[in-house]
Amino acid sequence: MAITMTAAAEQHVNKHLAHRAKGVGIRLGVRTTGCSGLSYVLEFVDSTEAEDTVFQCGDVKLVIDPKSLLYLDGTELDYVKEGLNEGFEFNNPNVKDECGCGESFHI
Repeated sequence: MAITMTAAAEQHVNKHLAHRAKGVGIRLGVRTTGCSGLSYVLEFVDSTEAEDTVFQCGDVKLVIDPKSLLYLDGTELDYVKEGLNEGFEFNNPNVKDECGCGESFHI
């Protein structure tokens, strides 16, 4: 099982961790919501739990809980700027379909 981050995503997270002046990385997870069933959740992590899986992506630790790991295996986290819009993109090979608004997905 592997989850990766692009250089752009690493830079963005590192910048915010430095601004926060604390934290070991970010947690990527999924939760049940939306019209298609699942959505991504990102949050800063100040400490990891024993059951977490930690992926080292450059200087950033990407922390995944066991439930989410099943849905996220093979995912690449990217940070994209297009015109005035910017944000994280999740390139998840497990996604079968997304809702029309792009906020949720199912596997």
